[in-house]
Amino acid sequence: MASTNIKILVCVKEVPQPEAPIGIDPSAGWVQIERSTSYRINRFDGFAVEEALLIKEAFPDTTVDFITVGPDRSAMILKRALGMGGDQGIHIVTDGEGYLSPFVTAHWIALYARGKTYDLILTGVMSEDYMQGQVGPTIAEFLSLPCATATIFERLSPGEGEVYVAREIEGGFRDTLVLRLPVVLTVQSGINRPRYPSLSNMLRAKRQQMKTIAAKSLKQTDPRQGVIGIAYPSKLRSGQVLIGTQEEKARELLKILSEKSLVQ
Repeated sequence: MASTNIKILVCVKEVPQPEAPIGIDPSAGWVQIERSTSYRINRFDGFAVEEALLIKEAFPDTTVDFITVGPDRSAMILKRALGMGGDQGIHIVTDGEGYLSPFVTAHWIALYARGKTYDLILTGVMSEDYMQGQVGPTIAEFLSLPCATATIFERLSPGEGEVYVAREIEGGFRDTLVLRLPVVLTVQSGINRPRYPSLSNMLRAKRQQMKTIAAKSLKQTDPRQGVIGIAYPSKLRSGQVLIGTQEEKARELLKILSEKSLVQ
């Protein structure tokens, strides 16, 4: 790529607010979330959104598209992302509320992205609900693109058609790479500080028509994984509450620890 006409696709996902009460639906074999619960952009995806917008500020000819896979209400998070400064929203609309395999999600996103000449495809390093970190690398595999996970720094060189990437690896070390565009990057938290949507952009996003695609109209694929069952963690043992004054509780604690040979 020799020009600065950069095209970026950012994948975003809706997740329930962290304080939302979550139950289990035995008939569906999946979690049950109250209808009144509000949803927001997956926190890790927020860093991917911000990184795309920073690139857009550095290279004004950049276009940033946002894509999500989810039910009708997921349109709200696309509006939120567009309000931060994107150009177009793409919503792959699913039916139902059950488990959706990351393999299927990546398959549908790759189907949309194929042939669109995106230079960068960005995702969060993982989602807050599934915490599997599989969508980004699987998109790269479907599109036969290089991929860097847990990206904590990137420097784009559109004239050379490459991107310099630093990624987090085990033991507190960093791995540095120079990748030829197009690439897929999964973005780690802390790479930037996501902005709040501006009022003018939110008003524009509210009026903006998004592209919607019915998931059932796309080519289907074997999910490769499924949910066998779901249950609350079992209670293995109960705790003991010490009562009395601070001195009495301290003596009782010392006695318990001594009986267990944890102190001498």
